[in-house]
Amino acid sequence: MSLQTGDVFYHYEIRAYIAQGGTSDVYRALDTLTGREVALKIPKRTVVLDPVQYEYFLREVEAMNILHHPAVQHGLESGHFDTTPYLVTDLVDGKSLRKLLKENGPLPVERAINLTCKIAEGLAYCHEQDVIHRDIKPENVLIINDDQPVILDFGLAISNGRPGRGKAAGTSDYVAPEQIEGQECDRRTDVYTLGALLYELLTGKPPFVGKDVEDVIKQHLYGAAPRLDRDKPGVSPQVATVVSKCLQRDPDRRYADMYALIEDLTHLDKVDIRQLDALTTAPPGPSFFQTQVGQVLLMLAAFVVVTTVLTILGVALKPIR
Repeated sequence: MSLQTGDVFYHYEIRAYIAQGGTSDVYRALDTLTGREVALKIPKRTVVLDPVQYEYFLREVEAMNILHHPAVQHGLESGHFDTTPYLVTDLVDGKSLRKLLKENGPLPVERAINLTCKIAEGLAYCHEQDVIHRDIKPENVLIINDDQPVILDFGLAISNGRPGRGKAAGTSDYVAPEQIEGQECDRRTDVYTLGALLYELLTGKPPFVGKDVEDVIKQHLYGAAPRLDRDKPGVSPQVATVVSKCLQRDPDRRYADMYALIEDLTHLDKVDIRQLDALTTAPPGPSFFQTQVGQVLLMLAAFVVVTTVLTILGVALKPIR
């Protein structure tokens, strides 16, 4: 559905087109019942007709119906109007971290840490409501008055209402290894993506950079966590240790939750930098039989074995004349 300025959808008068999101067209609209300006999200028709894509919209609706926190965009209403699904949220007038980085470059260390702690507080609240965001990145965080971040876009979120592992989905620069592999995700998944965000706030680039998406994905899976204190002069080993601990391949080696991360970021003098070398050592790579060549050879070997066994059985069972 395409709406123009002045159109009325249910009791919402369209004021302006804001953007095209991953699944929806987003409009600035006036709620004619309350006089309040809101954001109206209407999924594209192609999304509604595609069960996989529509699931992302439903995940966001489910999360918005649960969450109420200053660091999280608020859901106000959802439903169907003339068979068209919609989601209404509060209108957040702010600047995305992506735009902030483009305009100003890397942030000062103190500001980056303060923003990260506030985002972590919002995510900790989400986790207490059993909602895992799974797509924290500069585009999905707006900064409003008093440097307050607001987390947006819960299209990849998992929750009690929309449980399961979810598809192998995410944004390649920030995606956690378990997301890549379609494994179970939990609060430590958001720890990973928030660590990637903090790295970018301090350096102006994501932690893993490659020639293409496949190369970046391989680095998430098999590369060493970056040494932030070497990549960005002036950043302390304590901050580098915190970031590297977030970016561990194995979720068990990361912070267990957002509160543990906030504790270290607010008490950097207590961070044990002796673990930094171990945290930035590359994890074991894939075994030979996990590589493409190894898998082909394994299949060929299996084929030869099965063929040989069947041949032997055929000879053994052949009737004697």
